[in-house]
Amino acid sequence: MRLANQALIGNKFDKPEDAVSWFGAVQAQDYPASRYSLGIRVKHSTDPLIEKAFNEGKFLRTHVMRPTWHFVLPEDIIWLQELTSGRVKAQMASYNRKLELTDEVFAQCTKIIIKALEEENYLTRQQLKKELEKAGINTDVQRLGHIVSWPELEGLICSGPKVGSQLTYALVSKRAPSAKRLSREESLARLTFKYFSSHGPAQVQDLSWWSGLSKNEILNGLDHNKGKLAQETIDGKTYWYSPDTEVPKSEKAHLLSIYDEFTIAYKDRSALGGGRYIEKMLASGNALTAVIVINGMITGNWKRALKKDKVEVTLSIYRELNKKENMLLQKAVNEYGAFLKMPVALVKIQK
Repeated sequence: MRLANQALIGNKFDKPEDAVSWFGAVQAQDYPASRYSLGIRVKHSTDPLIEKAFNEGKFLRTHVMRPTWHFVLPEDIIWLQELTSGRVKAQMASYNRKLELTDEVFAQCTKIIIKALEEENYLTRQQLKKELEKAGINTDVQRLGHIVSWPELEGLICSGPKVGSQLTYALVSKRAPSAKRLSREESLARLTFKYFSSHGPAQVQDLSWWSGLSKNEILNGLDHNKGKLAQETIDGKTYWYSPDTEVPKSEKAHLLSIYDEFTIAYKDRSALGGGRYIEKMLASGNALTAVIVINGMITGNWKRALKKDKVEVTLSIYRELNKKENMLLQKAVNEYGAFLKMPVALVKIQK
């Protein structure tokens, strides 16, 4: 059911923004990897197609929910920030004090950033750094990250289009002029429904981990979705999901990107392939890295190396695969090459 709800089997989305809309938010800390996380769920997708939609502002990238990057729709960016940013700010408070970032400093920096973006439309982080330094603001690496994320959490700035190979910032007022504002109850209800529809079957603790919201807030969101979501208790764990889920008969292997929603979006990851595989990933320092999933279960991890005329893929497998599984895995490797629009070479399989 998770594979189907996450559009990894069955119907795929027509456009990348449709996938972002379905999930509500898609973790995008690693920007190149997150493009593939969207692409694997979109019909006939390629890396240039995903990046084109991003540059056009069909979906945006910002710090939201947990203090990390996510893709969100322009119309969702404000209500998501208003719902979740309070907890993010509280979580960051002790770090901000250590960095001597007070409300007054944030207000001064935000004013400088907004003014610069009003004049230039799009600026890279380094360009914003120069504007801040002109005003005598200390912008070492850690401090700069907190300074720039603050107006993101305020719903004032977000991603702009790439300039060459550089990511940029822009004003939310320009990138998302039709952003919606919802009441807190409406926001809780909407995010709860989106999560359990796209990630279910999942538990309350999973949504709490994913969103940063408290369990009581999520229970409130469930109350507002009575009759819209189904639940089932297995081994003492209560899972919520959409009763409309259709699960096709499908055998499939996937090369999933680091921070893919199928792995990152759950606090309880025991269903991903058994404790011994998760433990092996932890022991090798590969926890939640780019994983190989066959028929919904983690069976290894993978990495890529981009060359001038091809992409090399190295696989690390945790168990013996049968003939059918090897065929499925080779197909997944080929699909990744097609997404990048590059020849793909399977370098070796490590066990």
